[in-house]
Amino acid sequence: MSSLGGGKRIAFIGAGQMAEALIEGMLAARACDPGHVWTTDLNAVRLDHMKRRFGVQVGSINRDAAQWGEVVVLAVKPQVLADVLEEIAPVLAGRLVVSIAAGVSVRWIADRVPRQTRIIRAMPNAPALVREGMTALCWGAGIEEEDGRLARALFEAVGRVVTVEERVMDAVTGLSGSGPAYAFVAIEALADGGVKMGLPRAVAELLAAQTLLGAARMVLETGEHPGTLKDRVASPGGTTIAGLHRLERGGARACLIAAVEAAARRSGELGR
Repeated sequence: MSSLGGGKRIAFIGAGQMAEALIEGMLAARACDPGHVWTTDLNAVRLDHMKRRFGVQVGSINRDAAQWGEVVVLAVKPQVLADVLEEIAPVLAGRLVVSIAAGVSVRWIADRVPRQTRIIRAMPNAPALVREGMTALCWGAGIEEEDGRLARALFEAVGRVVTVEERVMDAVTGLSGSGPAYAFVAIEALADGGVKMGLPRAVAELLAAQTLLGAARMVLETGEHPGTLKDRVASPGGTTIAGLHRLERGGARACLIAAVEAAARRSGELGR
C-alpha cells in the first residue's frame, strides 16, 4: 500500500459529506490505512456511520483527535470554526492544518493558532462526492514540499487539483465552488427543452447530463479551446448555429459571467 504523506496520521475535524468523500477517496486509492484516520463530530449517528463504513477511529472530542493527528483537516462550517480553533489551538503547534472552510483566509486561521502551525487553504467542490471534484489549494507561510505533496494527494483522490494565490480564491469559489449549481441549472433547462419537444423526462435528463459530461471531458482531454470545439459542432446553416444564435440573443454568456462575478463577490463579503 502506498501511504499518503509517509503514513501520517490524519484527523478530520467534522464528519460531513466532504470529509466522508475525502476519506472514501483516500481509502479507495489505497493511499491511507483506516487506522491512520480519526474523524470527529457531535452527531453520534454520523460517527457510527463513519466507523461502520470505513473502519476509522471516531470520537466527539476535537482536541483529542487534533493532538493525535499529524495532519488536521478542518472540515467544519465557517460559522463554527472560531469555536473549534479555540478548542484545538493549544495542540496544533508543528502540525499541518488543511482548511476547507469556505471563505476563511489563511491569515484568519493563523491569527488563532500557534505560530509553528503550517496552514493550507483548500476550496473543493461538490463533485468530489463522486470523485470528479475540482479543488484549488493555496499555501500559508512555511509550507514544506512534503506538505504540498500530501495536500495534493489528499484532494487528487477525489478529482483534479490546482494551486493558486490566495488573492484569487474568491474567484475560485465563484467559478468551481458554485459552478456545479450552474451546471445543474443547465442540465435541468436542457432537459426541460427536450420535454417541451416531446421527449420523456427520464430520457431528456439522461441526454442532457451525459451531453454536458461528454462536452466537459472533450475540453479536458483534447486541451483545445472550448470555442474551437464549439465551432466544430456548428455546421454552416445547421441546427447548432441556430441554437447558439438563440443563446446569444438571450445573453447566456453574460449571465454566466455575471453569476461567477456575483458568487465571487459574495465569497469576499462572507470572508470579511
